[in-house]
Amino acid sequence: MARVAQPRIGQEPSLLRRQGIPIGLVMAGSLLTMFPIIATTAILPPLGLLFMLSWRSLHRDLWPVWMPLFLGAFDDLFSGQPIGSAMMLWTIAFLIMDATDKRFVWRDFWQEWVLAAAMITLVLTGGLVVANLTGGDTPFLYVLPQILMTICLFPLTSRLCAALDKWRF
Repeated sequence: MARVAQPRIGQEPSLLRRQGIPIGLVMAGSLLTMFPIIATTAILPPLGLLFMLSWRSLHRDLWPVWMPLFLGAFDDLFSGQPIGSAMMLWTIAFLIMDATDKRFVWRDFWQEWVLAAAMITLVLTGGLVVANLTGGDTPFLYVLPQILMTICLFPLTSRLCAALDKWRF
């Protein structure tokens, strides 16, 4: 049985371990759209967005404000959305979360869930608007199940990020 290398007492974990695990999880969530899943409506939740919001709610100072640009660009490459839509929408969601952090110093899990639900609704609705502006013709009603499923999965992704956060340090 192989043991995972832990840092020695008094040593910090490596930068790759501290930053690579959250970034890798968000990128892996974005890559999930490459699996051939057949559905008649948009039902697959954007796991890259969910993991980004989960890490952001777990650690407010984990990433700089410009990090969603790169994570959104990676998501745009694999999600099928127009290039730049996730970059713009994820950054706006991140900036809104930063603004609420400055206003509310302390929040509990329910408030984090409501804030994440608002950001999920904003990003998915914004993605629908961008897709419709570039030639699509999808009504909002088709995206509503995806929004609801994504909001319901937020606690699960938060628990997964919290479990990985214990291993990360």
